[in-house]
Amino acid sequence: MNIALNINTRVYRIAISAFFFVAGLTFATWASRIPDIKSKLQLSDAALGLILFALPVGQMVSLPLSAALVSRFGSKSLIITGALLYPLSLILLSVSGTGIALAFSLFVFGIWANLLNIAMNTQAVSVENIYGRSIMASFHGVWSMAGFAGALAGTFFVSNSISPLLHFTIICIVTGLVVWAAYRHTVPSDMSETGEKKKLFVKPDSRILLLGMIAFCCMVCEGAMADWSGVYYQKVVQAPAALTTVGYVAFMGTMATGRFFGDWLVTKFGVTRILQLSGVLIAGGLVTAVLLPNMATATIGFLMVGFGVSSVVPVVFSLAGKSKNMSPGAALASVSTISFLGFLIGPPVIGFVAELTSLRISFLIIALLGFGTTLLASKTKQID
Repeated sequence: MNIALNINTRVYRIAISAFFFVAGLTFATWASRIPDIKSKLQLSDAALGLILFALPVGQMVSLPLSAALVSRFGSKSLIITGALLYPLSLILLSVSGTGIALAFSLFVFGIWANLLNIAMNTQAVSVENIYGRSIMASFHGVWSMAGFAGALAGTFFVSNSISPLLHFTIICIVTGLVVWAAYRHTVPSDMSETGEKKKLFVKPDSRILLLGMIAFCCMVCEGAMADWSGVYYQKVVQAPAALTTVGYVAFMGTMATGRFFGDWLVTKFGVTRILQLSGVLIAGGLVTAVLLPNMATATIGFLMVGFGVSSVVPVVFSLAGKSKNMSPGAALASVSTISFLGFLIGPPVIGFVAELTSLRISFLIIALLGFGTTLLASKTKQID
């Protein structure tokens, strides 16, 4: 068995990386055509914002069910379901003829996204256990790289006036081929078991709650970067129209890069120190952008935030998957539920505070929440 593991270890890692690539490519493909679909349905900004909320609602609603299914039937069985249905639901999005139909399609899109997320992260935990060292960050780095690839492909299809339906169909074919090639090399379900059978539904213990809150602080900041970085550059930095995306590009670039160095850093310095440093970088970067709001310094600040955010979720997911009281799927779902609330809450909080005070003040509050990663990581001596 040990010989088989030595032979197959790298194959397992490549196969699971392929599923992270499918997930990242699928999401970026949808995001790249939002403006076209908005124009097609003649939606106002407010209507689009409300409709887009259906995606995270679908993800949140499906979290307990995804955890139960993965725990009951195994991540190997469910990963192929999610990896096929998630890209296929792009077709549903492309043919939605009304705002209501689009909202329903996004809700379904969110369900399959979450199922794939829980299944592939459960598989990733299994591969990491086989390796015996931290490799989780590299999987999430592949997701980020796939996001860039999806954005570039979207730019090509848009610039050549290729319809969303044809664009999404091509992506479905590509992802289908990737799934076909990778599925046979996923980790067998029996290798994911590491002892006695764990209950599907268990009240999260204090360790899982702590990990969830660490991820929550990080995801608040990630949500802020995704939704408000362009506005910040427009209104506070007063960047030219063509450069308002510089901050987000800087953030995404260092987040993706940091994930490929994250495993090495965790192995060398331990998860506690890395999580503490992550919080310092997030808070320091945001404070830099607030106190020195010009193009150069704000961009440096956003680069720091990207590095800070990069390793937190992979590290937290890795630790959650090793829970002694919950199955990996249930533990990952619990942490995902808490952390994802941060991604949902962050952007509206920024808007509300900015309306009452200013955008700079709201970013300072997000900086404080980012520093919460450092404070919470310091609360336990057993997080390693």
